[in-house]
Amino acid sequence: MSLVTAPPSSLTLDLPPALATPPGAGAVADASGARAIGRGAAEGLFCGPAPVLVAHAGLTARRLGLEAPARAPHLLDVLELFVFVRPARFCAPTPTGLAIALGLDEPVGAVAQAEALRAVAGRLLGELMAADYPNLEAALTLNATLTRAGWSWGERVDAALRTGLEAAGRSVRDRREPGTGLDVWNRLSEWEEVAPRGEAGSHPVDSESARIRLDHMLKGLGLDEARPTQSDYAAEAAFAFSPRDHKDQPRALLAEAGTGTGKTLGYLAPAGLWAERNHGTVWVSTYTRALQRQIAREGLALPDHEGQTRRRVVVRKGRENYLCLLNLQEMVQQAQLGAGDVVGLGLTARWAGACADGDMTGGDFPAWLPGLYAGPATHQPTPANLVDRRGECIHAACAHYRRCFVEKTVRAARHADVVIANHALVMVQAAFDGARAARPAATSDTETAALKRIVFDEGHHLFEAADSAFSSSLSGQEAAELRRWIRGPETRARRGRGLEQRLGDLIGDDGPAKKALGDVLAAATRLPGEGAQGRILRGADSGAPTGPVEVFLAAALDQLRARADPRSGSEDQGMECAARPATPDLITAAAKAAEALAAVEAPLLALSRHLEDVLDEEAETLDGGARARIEGALRGLDRRARMTLPSWRAMLNDLASGDAAGDPEFVDWLAAESAFGRLSDVSLRRHWVDPTQPLEATVIRPSHGVLVTSATLTDPEFGEDPFHLARLRSATGRLDMPARTLKVESPFDYASQSKVIVVTDVPRDDPRRTAAAMRALFLASGGGALGLFTAIRRLKAVYGLLGPELGRAGLPLYAQHIDPLDVGALVDVFRTERDSCLLGTDAIRDGVDVPGRSLRLLVFDRVPWPRPDLLHRARRERFARVDGSGGGRIYDDALARGRMAQAFGRLIRRADDRGVFVMLDAACPTRLFGGLPPGVEVERMELAQAVDQVGGFLA
Repeated sequence: MSLVTAPPSSLTLDLPPALATPPGAGAVADASGARAIGRGAAEGLFCGPAPVLVAHAGLTARRLGLEAPARAPHLLDVLELFVFVRPARFCAPTPTGLAIALGLDEPVGAVAQAEALRAVAGRLLGELMAADYPNLEAALTLNATLTRAGWSWGERVDAALRTGLEAAGRSVRDRREPGTGLDVWNRLSEWEEVAPRGEAGSHPVDSESARIRLDHMLKGLGLDEARPTQSDYAAEAAFAFSPRDHKDQPRALLAEAGTGTGKTLGYLAPAGLWAERNHGTVWVSTYTRALQRQIAREGLALPDHEGQTRRRVVVRKGRENYLCLLNLQEMVQQAQLGAGDVVGLGLTARWAGACADGDMTGGDFPAWLPGLYAGPATHQPTPANLVDRRGECIHAACAHYRRCFVEKTVRAARHADVVIANHALVMVQAAFDGARAARPAATSDTETAALKRIVFDEGHHLFEAADSAFSSSLSGQEAAELRRWIRGPETRARRGRGLEQRLGDLIGDDGPAKKALGDVLAAATRLPGEGAQGRILRGADSGAPTGPVEVFLAAALDQLRARADPRSGSEDQGMECAARPATPDLITAAAKAAEALAAVEAPLLALSRHLEDVLDEEAETLDGGARARIEGALRGLDRRARMTLPSWRAMLNDLASGDAAGDPEFVDWLAAESAFGRLSDVSLRRHWVDPTQPLEATVIRPSHGVLVTSATLTDPEFGEDPFHLARLRSATGRLDMPARTLKVESPFDYASQSKVIVVTDVPRDDPRRTAAAMRALFLASGGGALGLFTAIRRLKAVYGLLGPELGRAGLPLYAQHIDPLDVGALVDVFRTERDSCLLGTDAIRDGVDVPGRSLRLLVFDRVPWPRPDLLHRARRERFARVDGSGGGRIYDDALARGRMAQAFGRLIRRADDRGVFVMLDAACPTRLFGGLPPGVEVERMELAQAVDQVGGFLA
C-alpha cells in the first residue's frame, strides 16, 4: 500500500489520554499536556473504565504486573490502528517503534513516549482522512464489521474514512462495498500456469565475468566499485558455478568472509550469471530469517532480463509458514457465529490483502498482533491456527487454490533465478525427493526446482541444521498429530480434515483403495487420541494409557523416572536418559508399538500406490486440477509412509531387540519435556552421531556445485588446516574431490573499533552478583546492551533483579522467555530503541543483525560450552577418533570458540561501529578467544575497572 500525505487532523484533540509504561516509569499525555505518573495511577488508567491509548496491551499489562487483558472497549491499542491504516508495513511494537515508523523523532523516556503515542494515533487517523488514501470504500466496509464486533477504534476510524470520502468528492451516504470485508480471499489475484522451465544447462561462469557483474550490481545500487576483497570473493565463488566433470563430484568451495566483506553480493553476482546462462535456479540457503530478508533486499540489485517480467529472486519456505485462506475462511465463519475474535481476524484479513507473499513467520505479518489481548488459543488468529502445519491441504479441491499463497510461491520459485530458503527446507526436500524416487511410478511434480547449485550462507550452522533435519522423534504429540491427520478432528472443538474427506472422491468406488482407506482409519485408532497427554503422564483422573503407543510412552516415562537425573532438582524441569539398556516393560511395549505402526504404514502405502496408478493409467484424461490434487496427496502420503513411520518403527524394533549396544551410527535416548513448570510430553529420540552422513548423501553429493560460506568457518587451533572442522561439519570432507577453500579478511579495524574484556571478580553461581555486574556495565554503556545467557533460569533470575534499576535510569529492558513477544519482534524493538537493553539465549545470538549504536555492548554470563548431554558426548568421542587427538577437549573448545566468535561478529557491522565484548566468567580460557579477528586483544580486569573501560571507550 502506498503512503499518503496526511492532512492536518483535528481528531488529535478528540483522542483519549495516552499511557506509556516503560520499565520503572509511567506517563500519560492528554489534550492538556504530558506528565509522569506512578504505578498505581497507571494501573487505574489501564484497567478503565475511561478510554485510554496504549501500545501493545499485553506488554503494558505485564509491565504493570497485571494479567494479560481481554479485549475491552476502553483500551485503544495504537498498534491495531497501525495495522488497519498501514497493513503489511513494518513497525516495532512499542511507542518508540510507532513513532519511528511514522517518521517522528525517537521519543526518550516515558513522558516523550506518551506524547508520541498520542501524536501517532492522530497522524494515522489523518492518513485515513486523505482523499488519496487507497480503497476507502473497502476500508469503510471492513471497519463497519469490526465496529459491530466491538472494535474500540471503530467510530473514530469511520469518521476519518468518511472525511476522506468527502475530500475525494464522493458521496458518504453509503459508500461501503457489499459484504463484511472479511472475505479477502475473493479479492486476491490468481496465479497463472506457465510451461515447465526444463533442465538447466552447464555453461560455466568465469572469474572475470563474476567481477564485472559485481561492479554492475554495485553501480545499480548507487555504490562505488567493489572493494578488492569483495571482488576476489566473487571471482573465487564462480568456481561453485562451473560444470562438474564426474557424477557425485560437485564443485565445492568453503569460503570464510569476514564481516563487512560484502559476501552476499559477492556470491549473488556469479549466481545470477549462472542462472541467466543456463536457465536454471540457484538455491541460497540460510539459517536465520533475518539473513533471508537481507539477501532478498540485496537480490534486487540483480539486473532484469530484457523483455521479461518474471521475478528473479523468490523467498521460499515450507507450507507451514504461509497463510492458508481456507483456514482463514473457516475461522471467520466460526467467529461470525460467536466463536472467535472478529477484530483480530479482520485485521489479519487487512494484512492478507496487502502482504507480499502471505508469509506469517518472518515475512511482513505483524507477529505481535495476536498477542495484544488474551483469549482462547483456538480462537486467536495466530500462525499456529492459520497456516497448514498438519499437512491437511486439499490442493486443487480447495475453493481458494487459484489464489493460494503457497501455490503462487511454489510456481514463482520454479522459474526464479535465485530462490532464498532455509537449511531445513533444503535438507528435508532433498531427503523427501530421495525417498520419493523409490516409488515405482514417481511423479515429476516437485515443490522445488532441482537442487543443482546451492549456496549455504551461515554455513557454520550446517551441522546443527542437518542434525535436526535427519533426526527422528516419536512423542505423544507427534503420534497424536498423525492420528488426527488420518482420522481428522474427533471432537467438535477442533477444526481439520481427515484422509476420508481429502481423498474420498479421488478413490471413488475402487474396492482395494477403499479397503486400504478403511484399514488405515481403523489402525489409526491405536495411536494416541484425545486426553493422551494426561494418560501417558498419569495425571489425576486421567485413566490408564490406551493403545500400544501410549503404553510404550508411559513405560518410557517409568524408565526416565528411574534413571534420569533431573536437570534442576525436579522432574518438572525435564528429564533424559539413555534408551539402553531398556527395562523389560519398555522392550515389550516397544515391540507392540512397532506392530501398531506397521498396521498404519501398510495401508498408507497401498493408498499411495493406488494414486500412482491413477496418475499413470488416466494420464491423458486427468485435468490439471485433478493431477495437482493427486500429486499433493502423494506428497503427504509419502512423507508419512516412506519417511516418518519407517523411522519410528526402526527405533522401536531396535529397542525391542534387546540389544544393549544399539546401532553405533545413532544415539537413541528417552526424554520428557516440560512446559510451564510441569511435564508436557515424553519421546523416544534418535539422532545421527554424525549427521553429515545423510547431508552428504542426500544434498551435497547429488548437487553440481556447492558454496558453503560464513564469517566463521576457520579455527586457528587446527594449525596448517584451519578449515579442518568446517570440512567435518559441512560434509564436504567426505567428497571424493576435495573442496576448495577461501579466506577473505574483514575490512574493519577491530583493534580500534572493539574491546574485549574478561571480568575476574564476579562469581559464576550468584545471580545477584551477575545482575549487579550487568547493571553497572549496561549503565556505563548508556544502553545498547545485549546480555547472553547459557541457561533460561539464570536469565529469568537476573532479569528480576536488573529490570527495576535500569528502568529508573531510563533504559528499557526486554527479555526473551519473559516478554510476550517472539524473538523477531524483540530484536526489532532492540534495533529500533537505540538505548534499550535485551537479555536472551542462543536464538538471540544467532538472529541479531543490529548495525549502529543500538548494539554497542555484548555481555556473556558464562562460557557457552556445549551442553554435555548424551548426544554431545557421543559426538565428542567420534570427533576424537576422527581427529586422532585422543580426547574431546579440542571439539568442545572449537564449538565454544565458534559461538563466541559469532557473538563478537554481531558487535561490529559497519565501519563506524564501536563495541565492547565482556565475559563475566573469570575461568574463560584465553584460547577460546582465538577465533576473534586479528588485532583484537583480550584484557582481564575487575568489574570496577571494566565499567570505567566500557564508559570511556563508548563515550
